[in-house]
Amino acid sequence: MKGPLFYAKILLFGEYGIIKDSKGLAIPYNSYKGALKVTEELTKEAKNSNENLLKYHSYLSNLDTDLVHFELDALKRDIDRGMYFDSSIPQGYGVGSSGALVASIYDKYADDKITVLENLTRDKLLKLKQIFSLMESFFHGKSSGLDPLNSYLSLPILINSKDNVEPTGIPSQKEGKGAVFLLDSEIIGETAPMINIFMDKMKNEGFRKMLNQDFARYTDACIDDFLHGNMKSLFGNVKSLSKVVLSNFKPMIPKAFHKLWQQGIDTNAYYLKLCGSGGGGYILGFTEDYEKAKKMLNKYKLELVYRF
Repeated sequence: MKGPLFYAKILLFGEYGIIKDSKGLAIPYNSYKGALKVTEELTKEAKNSNENLLKYHSYLSNLDTDLVHFELDALKRDIDRGMYFDSSIPQGYGVGSSGALVASIYDKYADDKITVLENLTRDKLLKLKQIFSLMESFFHGKSSGLDPLNSYLSLPILINSKDNVEPTGIPSQKEGKGAVFLLDSEIIGETAPMINIFMDKMKNEGFRKMLNQDFARYTDACIDDFLHGNMKSLFGNVKSLSKVVLSNFKPMIPKAFHKLWQQGIDTNAYYLKLCGSGGGGYILGFTEDYEKAKKMLNKYKLELVYRF
């Protein structure tokens, strides 16, 4: 048995802001993917995944909700037969490894599921997001439900607010000089501790003010520019956002990258921002000249996401 493939995601804009109801933009990232598989010969990795699925089955069995019901007996039978999640999506990297797993479990075991082929009204999207939020909370303690939604639909998603999400189109890629890229910090990040730091910072009035004013303003402007293809304006707003993040989200940026982050702002060769919750994993980069950025960042592993 092998289930359908579900892809990684990249939250281009909106990390942390979406927890507090500002805008976000997430896109599928097809370089990484995962699927449910059953095998009798479990490797060490597959065995680990299989054991985690057993814990997940127990979590889903105890969910107290009318939003969704699962074929829990079928899930348990498949786990007992050696089912695991076969995934190339790196864990702790901010590209949605748990989101793809949640999407695949919902797709295979949810009763009366909302399918990708039907007319996805705002209400249906919102219901899916709420279901996925409950399902993914097992992994992070608190989840917006956005990663699994992106993985399940495999479409770019615009988050206007907690209660308003919609599929969106993004400009088609051009063979230009500009690019969005991932920089590998080679550090595994953990979401839950980062969110705890964020929630702690939210008790500070100055931090809340910064989030509601500067952070939200530049995030919204970046999303608007990106969706409308206003690249000149986009880079100005990404630079401002990069500065705000460096000043206010230092604990989420691995120490070894503080200087590199500042270097991008000083030289305008590239601008860095968090990819997911931070603390390690990937760092997202934007540049008007990818070849120049690659030379400056030649000690690091970069992956191309999108060309301008």
